Amino acid sequence: MTGDFAVVFARLRRLMLEAAPGMIAAKDAPGTLELRTPEIDPRTRQPGWFGTVTLKKSYVAYHLMPLYVRPELADGLSPELSRRRQGKTCFNFTRVDETLFAELERLSRACAD
Repeated sequence: MTGDFAVVFARLRRLMLEAAPGMIAAKDAPGTLELRTPEIDPRTRQPGWFGTVTLKKSYVAYHLMPLYVRPELADGLSPELSRRRQGKTCFNFTRVDETLFAELERLSRACAD
């Protein structure tokens, strides 16, 4: 875990936990946070996925699974945050960016509502 990525991971981990207080930490270990919803997914009979923060080799990935079923929540993302987006639910970061993290926190709170 490189020092810079460790700082990014720690900040994004805290951001997700604070933005989604009603979620359940299914895994919270060095380099990995997995949050589940309190609702049971009828197909899997397991708690649904809310999000993950994962330390990768070249970035920190921040996934918000509600964006799969409610893509409109991402309408109006800034061009800067949109450039960090990979696929429908993932945002990748290599450094702390206060402005983008504030926007990501608002989006995470909307996903948790």
